[in-house]
Amino acid sequence: MKAAVLDQNNFTQQIEALQTPEILPYHVLIKIKAASINHHELWSIKEQRKKSPDLIVMGSDGAGVVIGTGVHSNPELMGQEVIINPSLEWGSNPRTFGTDYHILGFPQQGTFAEYLSIHERYVVKKPGHLSFEEAAAIPLAGLTAYRALFTKGQIRKGNKVLITGIGGGAALLAMAFAIHAEAEVYVSSGNEDKLNTALTLGAKGGANYKTEGWAKKLLETSGGFDLIIDSASGPGFPELVSLANPGARIVLYGRTAGMIPTLDPQQIFLKQLSILGTSMGNEEEFEAMVKFVGLHQIKPVIDSSYPLAEIAQAFEKMKSGDQFGKIIINIPS
Repeated sequence: MKAAVLDQNNFTQQIEALQTPEILPYHVLIKIKAASINHHELWSIKEQRKKSPDLIVMGSDGAGVVIGTGVHSNPELMGQEVIINPSLEWGSNPRTFGTDYHILGFPQQGTFAEYLSIHERYVVKKPGHLSFEEAAAIPLAGLTAYRALFTKGQIRKGNKVLITGIGGGAALLAMAFAIHAEAEVYVSSGNEDKLNTALTLGAKGGANYKTEGWAKKLLETSGGFDLIIDSASGPGFPELVSLANPGARIVLYGRTAGMIPTLDPQQIFLKQLSILGTSMGNEEEFEAMVKFVGLHQIKPVIDSSYPLAEIAQAFEKMKSGDQFGKIIINIPS
C-alpha cells in the first residue's frame, strides 16, 4: 500500500510502498478514502519529538470502507462506510484518560495510508449525509468540540457562547454544535474575512482580537458570556475572564498563543468562574458526537483538498494559518 512515512531525520513525509497491515482478531481492515490534517500532527513535526525504530505513518482523522474483519470481530461490519475514532485506550475514568491513552497516528499506524487495521470498537457508521471527505474532517475536531461544549461546558439552550480562533476545525464544529444546541454564538479571530464568513454560517457576532479595545466592545455588544471555548490561551486569556458572566465556564482545549503570563485570581473567585481543561474524549462521547452530527445533518467546513502525493503542500497550507476549515487528504483507490 502507499503511505506517507515520516522521515525521522528531517521530519518530512515521503510517499512509500508498505505492506498492507495484518487484520488482528478483533480488528477490521479499512480502505481509507479520505483523511484530514490536525495541528496535532503539525506540532509533532515542529517539535521533532516522535522517534521510533519502526516506520511512522501519521494521521488521526479518517473515513473509509471496511474490507476485512478479524476472526473475532463483527462480520456485519464488512462493507460498511465508517468514520474512525482516533481517541484510543481512554480507560475507565470518564473524567480523564488513563496511562495507556494515545491518539491514532503514533505509535499505531495512522490514516495517511491506503489501509488501516484498527480495533472494531473504534469504528462508527458514517452518517449518510456526509461524503468521505466531510466524514474525515470530523473525528478529532468534532470529539474535542463536543466534549468541550457538552461534557465540560454543560451548554444549555439560550446560553451566550464565545468561541475563539474561528477558522480552525474544532472551533468551526464547536460553533455548529452550539448553534444546533440553540445557544447564542459569538466568535473571535484576528482575521476579518474569517469573522465575516462565520457570520454567514450562523454566528450572531464577532470580534477581531487584533483591534484595540476589542473585548470591551464585544462585552457591550453581547452582554457577556455564559460559556467560552478557547483554543489559544496566551497573553490574551485575561480578556476572556473579563468577558465571562458571573458563574460562567471557560473551557480550554489548546495553547496556540502560548502560556498565560498573568491572571487576576480575584476576577475568578468573585465572579464564581469555572476554568476547565479538556482534551479529546472517550468512546461514548465520540458516538454521541457522531449521532449529533447525523441528527442535525451537520457538515464540516472544508478549506481545501490534496491528494496523498501532495501531503507536503497540505502541511504547508496548515503552517500558513490561512485556512478556514479542514484540510483534506484524498487517498487513492
